[in-house]
Amino acid sequence: METLFIICLLIAGWIFFAIEVFLIPGISLAGLLSGASLLYAVYYTFSQMGTEAGLLTLAMAALGIAAVTVWFMRSKTVDRLSLKKTLDYRPDPLADTGLKVGAQGITVTRLTLIGNADFGGYLIEVKSADGFIDEKTPIEVVGIRGGQVLVKKRPL
Repeated sequence: METLFIICLLIAGWIFFAIEVFLIPGISLAGLLSGASLLYAVYYTFSQMGTEAGLLTLAMAALGIAAVTVWFMRSKTVDRLSLKKTLDYRPDPLADTGLKVGAQGITVTRLTLIGNADFGGYLIEVKSADGFIDEKTPIEVVGIRGGQVLVKKRPL
């Protein structure tokens, strides 16, 4: 009966370990239950069955953790949970817009030095060259420096 209790504690510890590491990462209830189950199984074995059985249980707990880790790493579970999306980084966000000095547009947000503006259907982050500009104000590009667009109010 004692052996069955120890085996159940070890199996519960390994299951909680797998949940902790692969499903709910971080310190959670599953990790605490895993540690408690495995440590109590080893403690109980040492106290009730002796040193030889305790060392065997300790070795089984460690081997079980290694086996669970290897099994999960080789299974398709990790592949299904992993992120496969790549970042689509464009070094020059203005390359496709054809934006040049003198281009005219309208502010979409209030430019409190920086905000968004619409230039022919392209929503672009711009910087005001002449202070605050309210939204829906006609603007024009006065400069482009390092991917940053400088604008000012367009005279009516």
